[in-house]
Amino acid sequence: MLKYLPTTSRLFSRCVTSVTRTSHLQKHRFLSRMEDSVVVRCVAGEPKLTISFILDGSHRHMLRDQTEELGKVLLRIANNAARGGGQGGRAKKSKKSKAPQAAAEPVVVKLLYNGEPVSEDAENSEAWQDGMTLHIGEMRYEVQRNGPNFTRAQLPGCLLAGFPVCPRLEVEFGRLEDCELTWYKHEATISPEGDASTREAEWVPAGNGRVFVPSNLDIGSRLKVVATPRDGARSGPPKELVSVATVEAGPGWCTCDNRHAYTGREAGPEGLRVLSYNILADVYAQTEMSRTVLYPYCPPYALQMDYRFNLLLKELAGYRADLLCLQEVDTGVFSDSLAPALDAYGLEGTFRVKERQHEGLATFYRRSRLRLLSRHDVMISEALASDPLHSDMLERLSANPVLKDKVLHLSTTLQVSVFEKLNEPSNKLCVGNTHLYWHPKGGNVRLVQMGVALQHLSHVIQQEAPGAAFIFCGDFNSTPDSGVCQLIQGGLVPDSHPDWVSSGPEEALPMELRSPLPPLLSACGDPAYTNYVGGFHGVLDYVFLQPDSLEVDQVIPMPTHEEVTSHQALPSVAHPSDHIALVCDLRFRP
Repeated sequence: MLKYLPTTSRLFSRCVTSVTRTSHLQKHRFLSRMEDSVVVRCVAGEPKLTISFILDGSHRHMLRDQTEELGKVLLRIANNAARGGGQGGRAKKSKKSKAPQAAAEPVVVKLLYNGEPVSEDAENSEAWQDGMTLHIGEMRYEVQRNGPNFTRAQLPGCLLAGFPVCPRLEVEFGRLEDCELTWYKHEATISPEGDASTREAEWVPAGNGRVFVPSNLDIGSRLKVVATPRDGARSGPPKELVSVATVEAGPGWCTCDNRHAYTGREAGPEGLRVLSYNILADVYAQTEMSRTVLYPYCPPYALQMDYRFNLLLKELAGYRADLLCLQEVDTGVFSDSLAPALDAYGLEGTFRVKERQHEGLATFYRRSRLRLLSRHDVMISEALASDPLHSDMLERLSANPVLKDKVLHLSTTLQVSVFEKLNEPSNKLCVGNTHLYWHPKGGNVRLVQMGVALQHLSHVIQQEAPGAAFIFCGDFNSTPDSGVCQLIQGGLVPDSHPDWVSSGPEEALPMELRSPLPPLLSACGDPAYTNYVGGFHGVLDYVFLQPDSLEVDQVIPMPTHEEVTSHQALPSVAHPSDHIALVCDLRFRP
């Protein structure tokens, strides 16, 4: 097995920032276009606009008020052109003589549209438009307003052979799916003299597209990608990104590899592949308790997010899911890593952070399959305290002030999304995603949280999507014999259920709790476990569905026990989380 060599870099860390340069060849081509163009950036709501062009071989960059009259800008350009010499017969002093030269001749500057001058009384925001021509003496410039441009372009700091690499790209006035990316790998050669200190770099074409997977042959090489921003036929200045890190050996086999044999293709046109996964937040994985108590068997480098993200992206991409409900997603991991990378695979994501914490819930959906109609996310404690929909639960909870105070101080969040299938718009889908209170003795708290969650979900379906099918995913921190699962699958939890007294007599509050929704079905059946750490293994994660509107086509088999324990427990060098993803194919009932 190939061994991963640990790095101290953090994913997209400032200390391992990609070197960003402009490709020499593409830069030459772009500058050739720039010599005949004036590039204008004008955004509604911003007070200024920028006007950039090349004059007498020098870049000119002007920052002007959008409400300023065009005539003032043209006069400023004319004065600059006169001082600069060249076009228009400008004169200037000789560097060898203090004698004044002939007076500078005026430079005629005009902005034309279809051969007619644009009114100099027009405001800048209206005057500078595509298709216009700027005349500076004998020079002609075509106006390009709000052309595509990268505002951010970065390569990850950790590159593993066999694992996908996706640059983080943010484009203004363009579409990421239109952008062109060409990949190169670096091959160093020793000079004919044989002096290793004079190694010559050679960049060899390696592929195209937003995703590149280096092979074992690339170990030790750096990568380069040349990215050109585009918006249809329009293009902007290319960026060249060169990795600081070299490609390293990956772990070889991963726990997801055999599962991917069942997901080599997307679900059929009538189907919908659904995934639920607690990906282990970096904010928790990097604690001293995680390294020494929870996961002492996992090498420290394999707990770092830069390493784990390689495994995670390969796993998620390989499942080809249409709907992904993720828990324990760090705020920065979502914005800097997950969202840009999964976008390259056709997935759009929404995020809801937990209040007072740095992680939360993310729901991704395949743009070619689903359209997001509305979102109805809530923090459960906030909804309980302020929404009249939960007044009955709040009143009952008031009978135990200790338990009430505990519940109202938790930041547990519920993410709710309503979709429609693009090929069947009549098929609406309501999707819930949550991560309930974690404490092993917190069964009573989780019951209250689930009661609020089901009430909110029922209200959303009735008000926003009557008749919609329903899927409820998440890490419920509840085993199959818990009150939470009984409430979801059976519709009723009696006041005698032991979870009501799970945290001791001081927080006990026995009550009968009914679900406002019909009983739901566990789509992935009864796996042996979904969480496997050194001191515990059991089922905590679920994909629940409404059986009268959805049916199960396929459940992706879980990893074997031998695979899970090949490195003692989870997480490991071959698995990025302490949880295991649940994956299944569903279809709407006729």
